[in-house]
Amino acid sequence: MHESKVTIRSGSPDDVNAVLAFWVLAAEGTDRHDSPDKVAALLARDPEALLIAECAGEMTGTLIAGWDGWRAHLYRLAVHPFHRRKGIATALLARAEERFTEYGAFRADAMVLHDNTLAHAAWNAAGYAPQPQWSRWVKPLSTPG
Repeated sequence: MHESKVTIRSGSPDDVNAVLAFWVLAAEGTDRHDSPDKVAALLARDPEALLIAECAGEMTGTLIAGWDGWRAHLYRLAVHPFHRRKGIATALLARAEERFTEYGAFRADAMVLHDNTLAHAAWNAAGYAPQPQWSRWVKPLSTPG
């Protein structure tokens, strides 16, 4: 398979369950609190944020390309294990970067797990690098229920 056979489209509410199942198969760090409601809320807020790569009608990759009006954020770059190293991640990133450029963004950041060395090589090959002057600080928020 070559990159030219990859199509990229925006996800829709009809894709929510398939995307969640895909992330369990293809994404690292599946300890997140993913739910259909959260993915649906993402699509309601920004219908073009969820990018889906397909080859011959099969979901082979995903990327969330979030734009908050100020910064460009990349999450959930995942490629099906059987379709890696075929240009799918490259195609997803190119579409995300095109989207961000249309909004006037000058930089994109990516959430990459420290221990996911396979991902480090892919992000590095795409021109991304860790930013040494700061790290992400987080505070867990309680959720109802």
